[in-house]
Amino acid sequence: MRSDAEVVDRVRAGEIGLYELLMQRHNQRLYRVIRSVVTNDLEAEDILQESWVRAYEHLDQFEGRASFATWITRIAFHEALSRRRISGRWRPLEDEAGNVMPESDLSQSTGRTPEAQAIQSEMSRILQAAVDALPETYRSVFMLREVEQLNTTETAECLGLSEEAVKTRLHRSRVLLRRDLESRVGSTIREAYPFLGARCDRVVGHVLDRIGAKSMPMRN
Repeated sequence: MRSDAEVVDRVRAGEIGLYELLMQRHNQRLYRVIRSVVTNDLEAEDILQESWVRAYEHLDQFEGRASFATWITRIAFHEALSRRRISGRWRPLEDEAGNVMPESDLSQSTGRTPEAQAIQSEMSRILQAAVDALPETYRSVFMLREVEQLNTTETAECLGLSEEAVKTRLHRSRVLLRRDLESRVGSTIREAYPFLGARCDRVVGHVLDRIGAKSMPMRN
């Protein structure tokens, strides 16, 4: 399988259609990190599309100092932050001294019911609601560390944080989640926020149209 670096070099050389490979490989992670900032699926999809277009427009700036996955994740994360700030919905959780500011009661927005816990599909929905209810600045760390299974260093690089900040925010996010949900996070939470199949293909198609590339028959 072609490496990301090889694909990037070939796209730069004019094989624009190969850009689809990068999107297919990384759409899931990018969608999840975007959803950690905005909690609307359609808005997240729109930001994902815009992130890939911006990345293509600045592909010559990718120097390989970090992995392509880290580079594109940063772009998507900051694109999502920018969208939230423009809409006036972004509110920092911590003040300049690093103290946690008051937050609404987490239990009010989980949408958990006894019946929902009975089956796996409902459990996934409940877990997603619980993660959505986390404060914004914690949710991105939780999403990359627990859902995407990145390590502390990778998460710090993607979000532009210190490793200590990542550790602190991850700890606080875990504390905020209800204990009965935390015990079930494991493999179930990794099934949340799917971005595969038709949805992934739709974004890929829109991006390829915008950058003037043709879709490739092969995805590996």
